[in-house]
Amino acid sequence: MTTTRAARFRLALLAVAAAMTLPVAAQAYWRGGVFFGLPPVFVAPPPAYYYPPPAYYYPPAYVAPAPVYAAPPATSSGPPAPGQACYAGPWVCPLNHAIPSGDSCSCVANGGRVWGQAR
Repeated sequence: MTTTRAARFRLALLAVAAAMTLPVAAQAYWRGGVFFGLPPVFVAPPPAYYYPPPAYYYPPAYVAPAPVYAAPPATSSGPPAPGQACYAGPWVCPLNHAIPSGDSCSCVANGGRVWGQAR
């Protein structure tokens, strides 16, 4: 009897161990995701309502700078200004006294006087 009792105990212990090692069904909800490897990836259906695009704010108005007006042309009133220098060929010399522009004048050069025009 002891052998039968021991055999039954071993058989019951083996049955309990086998029951504990059997795989158990998963206790998670399936929400339509797709399983690739370890973490599940959830693929959601398209939304029933699409939000409107964000409001567009127009850029600030460009204000052109004020136009720049050119100075009016200078008007000459009276005779031309007197000449300040005598231009005689390659020489330019200052005048001793003021004479009208365009008059003849002379400069002292290496070999004497050279005639030119006052400007």
